[in-house]
Amino acid sequence: MHKVFGEKEEKTYTDRFGAYIIPISDGKIAVIDTPAGHFLLGGGIENGETHQACIERECLEEAGYTVRIGEMICTAEEYRIHPHYGYPFHPVQTYYAGELLTKVQEATEPYHTLIFGTLEELKPGMFTQMQAWALEQAYTYWRKHNERSDQTAE
Repeated sequence: MHKVFGEKEEKTYTDRFGAYIIPISDGKIAVIDTPAGHFLLGGGIENGETHQACIERECLEEAGYTVRIGEMICTAEEYRIHPHYGYPFHPVQTYYAGELLTKVQEATEPYHTLIFGTLEELKPGMFTQMQAWALEQAYTYWRKHNERSDQTAE
């Protein structure tokens, strides 16, 4: 599933590709809390980096955790003005299911705190509308996956 946010205008946009993991366990979703709002674990893909390498690097920097990356859940893109720099910005993001494994270090990103909450608790505080939408998609995916697991265990 893919969704586009905002409207593309006659401007030159700066593309920024990113990869993110949305870990959910027992109905609780892990996100990063910052003074600006909540963000998904992950970030911008550096030159030549794979989605997996990007997510692994960002999770260490933001939370200090190793991760297991699962299936791709959805993708989204947005046309907007960059909130800090004021230029036309076009983030294109891919979201994966997965889980946090082991905390191996302290987070190195300042003012980044790993928090856990329900969809209802976290969604209003997400910094971007596209990541709030991705949270919903991930939660729906998680519920379907867990319902199948519960039924096969019987």
